[in-house]
Amino acid sequence: MQLLLLHLDDALELQPDFVRACKLAGACQHVDKGTGTAVRLWSNQKALAELGRNIVRSTPAAGKDPQLCFMGSGDFHHVTALLLDGALERQSASATLIHFDNHPDWVTFKGGMHCGSWVNSALAHPNIQKVITIGVCSRDLRSPERKGANLHWLGDGKLELYPYQHAPSRVLADYGSGASYRQEKGALHWKSIAEIGEENFIDQMLSRIRTEAVYVTIDKDVLAADDAVTNWDQGQMRLPYLLALISEIGSRHRIIGADVIGDYSAPIYAGDLRTRLLKKAEIFIDQPHVRPKPETTRNINSAANHALLEVLAEYMA
Repeated sequence: MQLLLLHLDDALELQPDFVRACKLAGACQHVDKGTGTAVRLWSNQKALAELGRNIVRSTPAAGKDPQLCFMGSGDFHHVTALLLDGALERQSASATLIHFDNHPDWVTFKGGMHCGSWVNSALAHPNIQKVITIGVCSRDLRSPERKGANLHWLGDGKLELYPYQHAPSRVLADYGSGASYRQEKGALHWKSIAEIGEENFIDQMLSRIRTEAVYVTIDKDVLAADDAVTNWDQGQMRLPYLLALISEIGSRHRIIGADVIGDYSAPIYAGDLRTRLLKKAEIFIDQPHVRPKPETTRNINSAANHALLEVLAEYMA
């Protein structure tokens, strides 16, 4: 396994104990905060492609070894699309993307890629057999069509979404019914973890993975506030349950790559005045306004990262 720390903000640097443990485990590091301020929240494809090339240039060739990347704030989740592409190039086989998140990241976004749109890129990849999104509790599932959700993937059966807990989602179009939902009276009724039960959901999830290879992406905002401090509203999943799900996946499937995001960092943006204002306006609407205490942030996020590193390293060795 190749361990990569991707420093696009200062989120990981604020956890020196975790960074030290990663160095002892042989991690390589790529520091590019300048690009980080430019691509944070959303970016054009040119800047993302350049970031991808820079990461490859600064990372020792891993051959066929899977890569595990920790990369700071959830504002960078669209960078997962780059890491996923790299993993699929190294392992040219059909794979399932397992996506833990409090947000579905499925909106339509023109002119580039948004941290809330990147799943569309993954779904369009010819080697991705299916995306399974797990743990969503956010308001993104309220009238999702009005929020730009690209729901046709659900109807096509290439996307399955299992909220941790959520009320039915009102929709206008007909999406039929799928493995993770049924449509009834103008609403999508989700098969949530809370409804199925945590233990039963493990079997349900495993039954839906039809490929040997999987890529795992974890946005820690899927976790409750006691287990993570993030830039976004957070879900209800607890860390021990997330670790159990990863263990069950890893014991039955080959993890060809993984990334972990969702550590809090103060948002800083580059770009022209219009871009900076648009990004600040978006986070004013979508993100919590109160900044967390640094010590609490460090202790909670470092503990979660240590635990995630331990379980992922076990199954990606």
